[in-house]
Amino acid sequence: MEEKNKGFWSVGRLVIGILLMVLSMVVLFQSCAAGIVNTMEESSDMGGSAGFVLAILMIASGIVAVCTRNARSKVGPVIAAVLLVIGALVGLCNAAVYQDLIIWSIVSLAFAAVFVICAIKTKKV
Repeated sequence: MEEKNKGFWSVGRLVIGILLMVLSMVVLFQSCAAGIVNTMEESSDMGGSAGFVLAILMIASGIVAVCTRNARSKVGPVIAAVLLVIGALVGLCNAAVYQDLIIWSIVSLAFAAVFVICAIKTKKV
C-alpha cells in the first residue's frame, strides 16, 4: 500500500489549527468583555482591542494551518507562524489591565514554534 505524500506532522497541524480556531473564539469573547469594561471605566487601556487583533490572527493562522496541512511546501507553516507571532507581539505589548492576554500570547508563541519546526522539517519532493 502506497502512503500518501503528506507534509511534516500533518495531523498535528490539523489539530493545532482546530484548537486555534476554537481558542480564538474564547479570546474574542474575553477581549470584547475587556473592551466593554475599558469603555465603561473610560480607561485608555488597549487590551480589549489587542485581544481582538490576536483573536483574528489566531483564527486566520488556524485556517491556514488546516488548509495547508497536507502540503509539502514550507509556505503554509511559515505564514501561520508569522501570523501568530504578530498577534502575540500585539498582545504582549498591550496587556496592562487584561492580564489573560499574556497567557493567550504565550500560547500563540508556543503554537508558532510548532509551525516553525514543521517548516524546518518539511522536505521538498
